[in-house]
Formats: sequence, C-alpha cells, structure tokens
Amino acid sequence: MASTLRSLFLSAHPLILLETAEEDRALGVLRETAGDLGLTPFEWSVTDGLRHLGAESSLDGRTTNARQALQHAMDLQMPAVFVFKDLAAFWDEPPVARALKDFGHRFAQGPSVLVVIGSPGLELPSTLAPVVFRHGLALPDPTELAQVLDQTLRGLALRVPLQVDLTPEDRGRLLQALTGLTANQARQAIARAILEDGRLDGADIADTQRRKAAALRDGGLLEYYPAEDNPGEVGGFENLQNWLNRAALGFSAEARAMRLDPPRGVLLVGVPGCGKSLAAKTIARQWDLPLLKLDAGRLYDKYIGESEKNFLRATKMAESMAPCVLWIDEMEKAFATGGEGGSDGGTTQRTLGLFLTWLQEKKETVFLAATANQVDRLPPELLRKGRFDEIFFIDLPTAAERLAILEIHLRQRNQEPGRVDLARFAGEAESFSGAEIEQVVISGLYQCLERRCPLSTEILLEELRRTVPLAVSREEEITRLRAFAVGRFVPASSVPQP
Repeated sequence: MASTLRSLFLSAHPLILLETAEEDRALGVLRETAGDLGLTPFEWSVTDGLRHLGAESSLDGRTTNARQALQHAMDLQMPAVFVFKDLAAFWDEPPVARALKDFGHRFAQGPSVLVVIGSPGLELPSTLAPVVFRHGLALPDPTELAQVLDQTLRGLALRVPLQVDLTPEDRGRLLQALTGLTANQARQAIARAILEDGRLDGADIADTQRRKAAALRDGGLLEYYPAEDNPGEVGGFENLQNWLNRAALGFSAEARAMRLDPPRGVLLVGVPGCGKSLAAKTIARQWDLPLLKLDAGRLYDKYIGESEKNFLRATKMAESMAPCVLWIDEMEKAFATGGEGGSDGGTTQRTLGLFLTWLQEKKETVFLAATANQVDRLPPELLRKGRFDEIFFIDLPTAAERLAILEIHLRQRNQEPGRVDLARFAGEAESFSGAEIEQVVISGLYQCLERRCPLSTEILLEELRRTVPLAVSREEEITRLRAFAVGRFVPASSVPQP
C-alpha cells in the first residue's frame, strides 16, 4: 500500500482523496510514505488544527479554520505531506474549494501533497472532482495481517496468560480467514478467539471465518454459506459434476506451470425449481469453498451511480473472501435487456460493463456461479463463448433423478425410503421439478402428523395428484425455454429429459 501511495506522490498528484474507514492505519501508511520520500508529515483536524503528524500542539491556533489551515500549508517552505482528516465537512464552502484548487496549482509539479482522508463512496463537489484524485486504501494484505497477528499476540501476552498452538499451515489458514477485514477488525477477531479459552489454535479458524461472514451480512449485499452447510447429496447433474471434477484441476500447481488460468465461472439456466440454486451450492460443496450469494435485485438504487457502487462493493467483498464461489442469483434482474430501453438512465448498461470487465480481469480466485430463469432476457454479450467457462441447462428431472430426489428428501426428514414405492412415485411425478417433489414430501408429512400415521406411498401420491406442476400451469413458457436450450447449452444431467 505504501508503494502505491509513493507512486502517486511522485507522479504529480498534489490533491488526493484517500478513501478508507481506517483513519489510524491510513495515518501510519502516510507517515511511512512521507519518510521514504523525505517529506515532512503534517495532519489537520477541526479540533486540533494543523500540526506535525503525532505532535500534541498545533502550529497556529487559527488553523482550526479549514481555509486558514490550507493557506498555512501553502505558505510553509518545505516539501511536505499534509493529511486533512475532517475536510469533507467544509469543501462545499467556496473559500475552501478555492484554497484546495490553489494548492493543486502551486504544487502541480510537487513536491508537496495534500491528502484528504474520507469514508468510501464520499462524494466530491463538482468543482473539485476534476482536480482531486480518488484512491482507495486497500485492505491489509497477508503480510500486514501477519504483523497485526504478531502485534496482537505480543500485546495480549502482557495482560493475560495465553497459549498459541498454530502449525505453519494453521497460521496460513488463519491469515486467509482474516483476509478482507480491516486491521482493527482482524485485531478484534484474534483477541476474541484467544480470550474465549485462553488459546489460539486451528479450531479458531472457523469461528474467525464466521465473524467475517457476519461483517459481510452487515453490508447488506451478500449472504454467506459455509462450505460445510451446502448440500452433500444431489440427485442428477452428472455432466455438471464431471465438469467440476475436471475444472478443479485448473487450481493446481500443474495448471499454473502450464500458464492455465483457473476456471472463471458457469452460467446455470433452466426450468424454475429444477435445482439451479442447488447446483450453485453443489459447486461450493464439491470444491470445499465458502459460498457467497448476491441477489441481483439488491444492486439497484434509485440514486444515480449508487447501483454501480453497490456492484463494485459486492465484488470487493467477494474478493476479500477468496477463494470462494460467488453465486449471482437470477442474473436477468440485473442485466435484462428487452422492453426497458434506456428508462433507467443507462444504469443497466454501465453495471453490465463493470461486470464484464470484472469477470475478464479479476485476479482473486472467485468462481462465479450465475443463475437465470429467463435466459432470453440476458444480453448477447453475456452468452457469447468465453464469458463463462460453460453454460449448463438444468431441465426437469428424469425418472431416475426423480427417484433419487425423493429418496434424498425422505432421508433428510428421517423417513425410511424403503417403506415407499419410489419407482411408482417417480413414474407418476413426470413433469414435476425437484422443488415440487420436495413440497409433496413436506405436505405428505403434515398429513401424517394430522392423521397420526406413518408416511406411505398412498399419502405421497395423494399429495402429488392434488398438485399442479409449473410445467403444466405454464406449459407454453416451459416448452419454449426447453426448445431454446437444445443445441445451445450443455445439459447438466447426462440423460436429457425427452
């Protein structure tokens, strides 16, 4: 991070907005950068005025005024870095905006630099946007997190008895679990893990990951599913599972030696209720990775530019959890074409552009599992070869798959499959999706509770016959979708439904 700021300071950026929620860490990085370049570091706040970074007294009592502080900074005859902490509250004022521009003009070729620390997403006044360079303070990398870990352990050891029992592998996994947290969040997570039982060992890694997941949920865009919580049993999807076995080789050292990129993602399209969500969870389970779910409908905001910021924020969160699977549910809600024209002010097109760029250029190991019900509403740019590693079509389950699905749902609810005529049920459940079969089982069990009797084939068939499946109630739509998929997408199951 310090090296990035060093490059900005040396490349004639006199005004920088440093976006971060970690003010103390930002000050430390700026102090380090200033020292590397031989610049004197100053800081300004509305309470303390302008002073040497870390000093207790201000240079001039009048510099608590923002405009006067900026003028004082320009008058100092020394190469310096001026860090302003509360300036965003005042930069709408014409005298302050003018003083900032004057600073930019005076030091357009260096050597002094003015850095404004602000929260991520802070809006710049239109008069300052062209002259202030925005830069986000990256979250701590593994090297910095290792320093945070060691410092926290040393600090706690002075106050409480503790035992550290981490193998080198455990330490690496712990640092990976901390990745994506701020330095302060990482410090707190380590301390909590130790203070609960007086030790830090491999058992604390899962708890750390869960705390990070809670921070993601607080962000409101992503939901977190630990790998162990995703389904282990799946009825069907043989082609998809075979592809996953082969694609997993792309993460190996041998693949890297051949300069092969890891797999980027798959698009899962198909009949509603037939297991697209289950397939996304299957990927995470099969590769033993956490799953992050992004509901595409959550991205959009009524304010101009906020939808794009939401997307960037979501992808940064996902990258902080890497390696992981990012599940974008109902992708057509975010990138639908058809019928809406430019009524959204171009938001959809801009968000699509961001998405395509991210998918092409992402560096972190974030595998995308996108699902769509209305594939005809997706823009052609998303469907062309190369965007996704593969596009799978998930059809209505075959007779063998219906039997397997029924057996899985019976076992999940502590029912003995041998007491039910599975083949008879599977035969009569033609045109039923996996989700509809699950609901038949649930309804049948409620019947058993009411009648105080064990589950039987007759009760299941009774519930089956009173249910109208989607393939019947929306026959024309489902038939059109299935016809559209023929020859265009790879069937997720080895035996396609006739």
